[in-house]
Amino acid sequence: MIIEPQGRLQRASLRARVTWLAAFCVAGAVALVSFGAYMIVRKSVYDALEEGLRSRAATVATGFKVTTPDEVQNYPAAFLAAGDVKMGLLQADTGKILYPKTGEPPPVVEEAWEVAQGERPEYIWTDHRTETRVIAVRYGPEGSDQAVVIAQSMQPQRTTLAKLSVVLLLIGGAGVLLAAIAGTAVARTGLRPVQRLTEATERVANTGDLTPIPVSGDDELARLTHSFNAMLGAVAESQERQRRLVADAGHELRTPLTSMRTNLELLLASERPDSPTLSEEDKREIQSDVRAQLDELTTLIGDLVELAREDAPQVIHEPVDLVEVIERAMDRARRRASNVTFDVQLQPWTLLGDSSALERAVLNLLDNAVKFSPSGSAVRLTLRQVGDGSAVVEVADAGPGIADADLPHVFERFYRSSEARTLPGSGLGLAIVKQVAQRHGGTAMAGRAPEGGALFTLRLPGRP
Repeated sequence: MIIEPQGRLQRASLRARVTWLAAFCVAGAVALVSFGAYMIVRKSVYDALEEGLRSRAATVATGFKVTTPDEVQNYPAAFLAAGDVKMGLLQADTGKILYPKTGEPPPVVEEAWEVAQGERPEYIWTDHRTETRVIAVRYGPEGSDQAVVIAQSMQPQRTTLAKLSVVLLLIGGAGVLLAAIAGTAVARTGLRPVQRLTEATERVANTGDLTPIPVSGDDELARLTHSFNAMLGAVAESQERQRRLVADAGHELRTPLTSMRTNLELLLASERPDSPTLSEEDKREIQSDVRAQLDELTTLIGDLVELAREDAPQVIHEPVDLVEVIERAMDRARRRASNVTFDVQLQPWTLLGDSSALERAVLNLLDNAVKFSPSGSAVRLTLRQVGDGSAVVEVADAGPGIADADLPHVFERFYRSSEARTLPGSGLGLAIVKQVAQRHGGTAMAGRAPEGGALFTLRLPGRP
């Protein structure tokens, strides 16, 4: 029973909740102000009535002179009725109250007789039966045991207060209604960016459209819109990278697959009874081509898997000794290149990262240097500290170097210069190097080595 209204409120829209909040706040403020105003006016009205009674009673006590009961009973009641007043004279010695014959006696209580007996100077009270305010004051000389009682109707004051309460109620209701209307307008205006964000989210979920939302202003909602647009941009960039990867991978896979299919079809066709036969030398050459194409496909698929793994966000927190990583990569590179020597100079360096990814990046740089180095040359590998909280891994070869037109593109996926297209490779090795460096907070650069060949530099943060 108690949870139901709360649940209903939680299910209401944010605009409705803002409207109800504004209405409730204004209603509370109007109620407090109206109650305070009513109480102040009520006190002022009754204080004025009481002050008028005291003034009238003082005038009667000093200016109203009677010597016999007949004078009181014959007092003109019409004069009193004009002021909606009742008057009487209490005589404590006889226990009687004298009042005009044509009028009505004022209300009397025990305390009024005490005033007549001299025990009180005055007494004022409200008689709820007759709806009058009554005052009793001493009358006559000391020892006369008399008191004047004057009663005045409270109906005019009550009528005034009733009208005031109606006015305050109407004004308060109008204020609450205006507050609800204003709250609705403010909520509609203020929550319009939120509505746009909601519509954009629904559009992305339903259609995949990643068009940014127009931003206006510089408030919190505008900053939220900027953040949402940045998220949309990141998602769009990720999708574009995926599309490029799939398109480039399909393009790169098409050539070796087509060549392999041609060679296999040729081998199968040569086995048919009515087909021309191939010489053993041609068969060995075709089989060698198939093996090379299989190796190329294996390398390409491995690079694609590695590149996709590097694209996925990963938490890096493993302490890595970069010298050990480079030595493992060197061992693998030496087994692959028997006609090239390595000139290695390493300084101690550690960082937080992924040792397998770093080893793959260094191995890719070494394989690239070996591929372009002439037989009998040396590949230089250096790990040195640069004094700004980072270290650089430099791999230089003695090959032909990188053309100026190719330098800006060597780290792009599937990019291969005209000289490299005839050599084995997938065009993904240097792209993997760049992604590994970025994932570890570093950079990868390409340039010319003093030996005349290519120089690749991998800068990584860490400590000695």
